[in-house]
Amino acid sequence: MNQRMPQPLKATELAAWLSKKPELTLVDVREHQELAIAAFPHPVEHLPLSESNQWMDAIDQRLPPSRAVVVICHAGVRSWNFGCWLLERNPSQEVWNLEGGIDAWSLAVDSSVPRY
Repeated sequence: MNQRMPQPLKATELAAWLSKKPELTLVDVREHQELAIAAFPHPVEHLPLSESNQWMDAIDQRLPPSRAVVVICHAGVRSWNFGCWLLERNPSQEVWNLEGGIDAWSLAVDSSVPRY
C-alpha cells in the first residue's frame, strides 16, 4: 500500500503563502505551556497531542477535509506524525508539515517568536 506523507513546507514558504490569505487551517499540536512560550503569530487550531482523547471524535468538524492543513510543532516531528495520521484517515486531504517547526519560523521568518 502506498501511504501518503505530509508535504514538507519551509518556514519562508509558509510565510509567503500566509501573506496571500489562503484558505487553509493551521494546526498547532504543541502543549499549552509551549504556546505560552512561543505562540504562532497567526490563528491556529490548537490540538495538543496529549489531549487527543478530548478532540479526536470531533476532528472532522475542527479540520474540514476540503481545506489544506499545515501542521506545526516545536521542531517538525510531532506535526509530521500527526500529519501522517490525518492522511491515514483521509488520504485525499492536502496536508503540509512545517519543517523545523516554530523554531525554524523563529530563525527564518520572525525572530520575535521566542526560541525554546
